[in-house]
Amino acid sequence: MRWLHTNFDLSIAVTAAIAVSSMVMTFVWGLVLDVPALIVISGIGAISGAVLAFILSFLPDDMRSFETERILRIATALAEDTRNGLTVESAQRVCSLLLPETRAIAISLTDRETVLAYVGDRDEEFPEGTPIRTQATFDVLQSGQLTTFDSITPFDILAGTPLEESTKVAGIVAPLIVHDVPIGTIKLYYARPRDINRTQLSIARGFSELLSSQLAVYALDRQAELTAQAEVKALQAQINPHFLFNTINTIAAFTRTDPERARNLLRDFAVFYRRTLEYSSEQLIPLERELEQTRRYLLFEHARFGDDRILMVEHVEEGCDEVPVPSFLIQPIVENSVRHAMGEEDPLHIDVYVLTEDNDVLISISDDGVGMPQSVADTLIETSGASQEGTGIALRNIAGRIKQFYGPGSNVEIVSREGVGTCVTMRLAGAAPQAQGNQSVQRSA
Repeated sequence: MRWLHTNFDLSIAVTAAIAVSSMVMTFVWGLVLDVPALIVISGIGAISGAVLAFILSFLPDDMRSFETERILRIATALAEDTRNGLTVESAQRVCSLLLPETRAIAISLTDRETVLAYVGDRDEEFPEGTPIRTQATFDVLQSGQLTTFDSITPFDILAGTPLEESTKVAGIVAPLIVHDVPIGTIKLYYARPRDINRTQLSIARGFSELLSSQLAVYALDRQAELTAQAEVKALQAQINPHFLFNTINTIAAFTRTDPERARNLLRDFAVFYRRTLEYSSEQLIPLERELEQTRRYLLFEHARFGDDRILMVEHVEEGCDEVPVPSFLIQPIVENSVRHAMGEEDPLHIDVYVLTEDNDVLISISDDGVGMPQSVADTLIETSGASQEGTGIALRNIAGRIKQFYGPGSNVEIVSREGVGTCVTMRLAGAAPQAQGNQSVQRSA
């Protein structure tokens, strides 16, 4: 059992440390489409999938399943606890959750001035609101770098306890950083300095980066309420909390029934969210990379619904693969089709056409799903149009960025019929490549 716990310490430490150094978060919490949204960017964060899969590949299947589920459970619980930022209440829950996963005797969270929560030995001495007193904490808030300390407790210093009667304590202080600014710390306390080893340092660093990522996403959520910047809206359109949790549950189920597929899905999940966080709404990327991200998204929906329930075919005119397009251009529309157009039993067919017309590039995404009245479709890209679960936000954002990048003549057109399907066509004015011929490349996803 000691070997099991040590391996779990290492796996969760490395996974958490690398997971959300960007996001996830990325991918942290509560990016709002038009309903309250729970995002994990992290907890499940991007690169963690690949690292976790690598670590678990060395363990027996039963242990691999156990540790995968446990790590996902902890990450999901962290994300839930921080969905509304780091408050006194959420800090208390986070400390209670994380303490058993370490060898520490106590754990605390602070903001820049006070202790938000303290759980463990002598917790009665550090109630919420206690001012920060240790120099190590101030140093971390100033430098943004993890550090360790070995001293008598702040309580003994404050009380004037004689040195020989004081309680020696060692600890690790790691920063919580949002937008490159330390906003607080996570502190792990140990009974003896020798209890602080590389594993405990990795755990502390991993938890600090995981929490930082979650808080960064919460900051994005707050920013989304105060700003109409295209980048925030693009992330709102891209990151769907329902998709996130459904994917987590799918992978967790496969850890028992098909561990090999679970490992592959974790790797793809890591790449998907890393790309999501790396791309900016103001960034142009080759069309092929946007299509790759769309195919990657469908891997998770295929795992959830079955390979035969969603069938996507790409028809790309020769020379158009490298056309520069805004990120988050095709994948959100395909995601809308999966979320809103798929019937209860019949497979959903999605066709992506990319072709040139004079100097323009036309990108069309059509499905044979449930469709909608044309009167509803006409409102989706209007400024005042209402939307369900963020569909209108995504399409209005896409339309706005197309006009921003390609200028007059660029537009988005939506045609839909109930019971027939929906087609979204984007015209990128002046984006046609200087290509020979009009042959097309067809791919299925």
